Amino acid sequence: MNTDISAIREVLLARIETLDDKASILRSPELKQLFAGIKDQPAEKRAAYGQAVNAVKVELEEIVARSQEKADDRAPIDVTAPWDVNATLSLLIPTTHGTVHPLTQEIEKIADIFARMGFAVSESREIDDQYHMFETLNFPKGHPARDDYDTFMTVETDKDDDPFIAPAHTSTMQNRALVAGRAKLEAGEPIAVVVPDRVFRNEDLDARHEHTFYQVEGIYVAQGVHAGMLIATLQKFLESYYGTELEVRVNPFYFPFTEPSFEFALSCPFCGAKTEDNSKGGDPNCKVCSGEGWIELLGCGMIHPNVLKAADIDPNEYTGFAFGCGIDRLVMMKYGIEDVRHFESAKLDFLEQFS
Repeated sequence: MNTDISAIREVLLARIETLDDKASILRSPELKQLFAGIKDQPAEKRAAYGQAVNAVKVELEEIVARSQEKADDRAPIDVTAPWDVNATLSLLIPTTHGTVHPLTQEIEKIADIFARMGFAVSESREIDDQYHMFETLNFPKGHPARDDYDTFMTVETDKDDDPFIAPAHTSTMQNRALVAGRAKLEAGEPIAVVVPDRVFRNEDLDARHEHTFYQVEGIYVAQGVHAGMLIATLQKFLESYYGTELEVRVNPFYFPFTEPSFEFALSCPFCGAKTEDNSKGGDPNCKVCSGEGWIELLGCGMIHPNVLKAADIDPNEYTGFAFGCGIDRLVMMKYGIEDVRHFESAKLDFLEQFS
């Protein structure tokens, strides 16, 4: 009995010295075989056999523990240091450094433009309640337009037993911005806020649709605000972002949180559609507008009185406008990107174009 244990012990001790992962010796078939043999021993020898086998295991565990202590004593790696993989040959391998993601770069540019126009820049949330996502925006419970957003919901619920949600638009912050800005209105200052951030929708993925994307929400509230101010604000922002003069047009639309509501279109900044009324359309070979000369870009309108009331702002004294635009789409148009999925693809050949 002891001879067998001793022989296997010598085999295991020799093998552990050759292993990089020394802890793997504790899972060796030989050690398992020794423990399995305990039940086969005569009753009067079973205890002594088991103690001898356990002593082998303890010895191996001590060797594993010492090896781990040595590993812990090694100097920490400075991950910010230059990468020199072959000091012996003095061969310094050139490295490329990480860069800011293209969407983050463009969000910073968008935020900067609006900041220079007098808007404060705020962040959204990645989990919110349905009160801010829907009800403060004039979507009462049971409103059919709630279904249009294909919202991701959690199993966790709020105090009203409604599931929390992953916000489908940065408008979820609109009520908070209005409530926080009431003091400004009382002091004679406008509420002017933009919220560029990430949103989520249960979309079927294709070249134009992603389940995770970015949106910029904007609101402006003061006395005497009208639709002309909305159009002028968006036109100046887009001209600054695309670096060219643009013609714009608005068409009537419907959103529960604005009245009146519009779809906002701009003349294609890429194919030179510059006629006075754009009646001739654009370049038929243009990949962005497909020769239409116009690009439907975003939704906007005058803030609905019910949305102002939800923030305890008197709609008889104050008016405002709001708009929401997909940042991914703005960037795709700016750089001629044909597939929105490129942004989250981690493809270096794509990302390195923006480094």
